[in-house]
Amino acid sequence: MISIYSDRSILIFCLITAAVIGAVFGSFLNCAAFRTVRGESFLKGRSVCPSCGHTLGAPDLIPVFSWLFLKGRCRYCRTRISARYPLTEAGFALVTVLFLLRFDLSFLCLRNWLLLCCLFYLSLTDAEKLIIPDKCLLAAGLIFLVFIPLVPLSLKQAGLQLLNGFLFAGAVLLLSLLMDRLLKKESLGGGDIKLIFILGLYLRPMVMLLSLLAACLAGLLGIVIGKGRIRNDLGQFPFGPFLAGAAVLMLLVGDPLADWYLGLF
Repeated sequence: MISIYSDRSILIFCLITAAVIGAVFGSFLNCAAFRTVRGESFLKGRSVCPSCGHTLGAPDLIPVFSWLFLKGRCRYCRTRISARYPLTEAGFALVTVLFLLRFDLSFLCLRNWLLLCCLFYLSLTDAEKLIIPDKCLLAAGLIFLVFIPLVPLSLKQAGLQLLNGFLFAGAVLLLSLLMDRLLKKESLGGGDIKLIFILGLYLRPMVMLLSLLAACLAGLLGIVIGKGRIRNDLGQFPFGPFLAGAAVLMLLVGDPLADWYLGLF
């Protein structure tokens, strides 16, 4: 398989292509999440302005640039458009490029990028309405299974990753049940537990542990810095985006970080 590092022109071309693909998919997943939390299908119908309902044309749908050219306003009703859209599109493009740099042109890169799509989508739905769609988690699980012979993973390694998912999800479930009794309210949603199981399929035990620690620290830091403002429309704290963000970080740097830490012993 061709490597992006074999030639500078190939590297530049692949990075630009990855950025464009990332921005386009970031825009699509943003739209999909927006429709999902409103009970709409993201597979039917053209994009419209949520304020005036006008059907958007191609010039209105260029990731990042349309928002910049229109100065953050709808072309038709001049209603202000949230900066969430260009920021998430640019962010997804950046992470897509980082994945390519980290994993090169490989099936592992493709597998992890597809997982990234699932994590990005569920982060948006969870942040807005505290929804982690089961279909999204199922898709992430199927992606893991499909890529077992392509990555490749032996059946023993795949079995160990499956056990890893069960152990981490089970441990967090027991901890959350204990916290529920102490706090007299739900401390962690079922979607978060299922997400932890899925992440356990992709991250080896030490990296998974680091991912959970990073998610908890980031969540606590977000609460402290945001002074309680990091909540969704229901006034509840969404933990899914922190789990997803920590997992993405660990996919990029978790293995060398875990190897460095274990090397200290």
